[in-house]
Amino acid sequence: MALSGKLEAEVEVHSPAAKFFSLFVTQLHHVQNISDLVHETKVHQGDWHGVGSDSVKHWTYTAGKLSPNTRKLPYKSLKAKLQVADKGSGALAKWTYEYEKLSQEVPPPQAYLDFVTTVTKDLDAHLTKA
Repeated sequence: MALSGKLEAEVEVHSPAAKFFSLFVTQLHHVQNISDLVHETKVHQGDWHGVGSDSVKHWTYTAGKLSPNTRKLPYKSLKAKLQVADKGSGALAKWTYEYEKLSQEVPPPQAYLDFVTTVTKDLDAHLTKA
């Protein structure tokens, strides 16, 4: 069994791709007011409008249940990627997590993928209601 891998999820959204993606690029600090799963967002490196490796945002959130003995992230690396493309009257949001686990016993980061899927739906509901 490999220590590295990739998980993907696609979520259909009703808001246009540009509007949905813009929320992540220019208004990420508002996510904590939109989804109950996100408790705080702040810039760790770069600025709110930066995209890619030059910009690091810190999220405090709830993503599934962790073992009481978990004190640190059990991954050597964990990279999230979001792609949003127009599709008919809405858009398709595709999340990809590439990861490298510290050991064979660590499960894939499915809880993180489930988290972003739920937040994607929360943000879409907010955008279509606005």
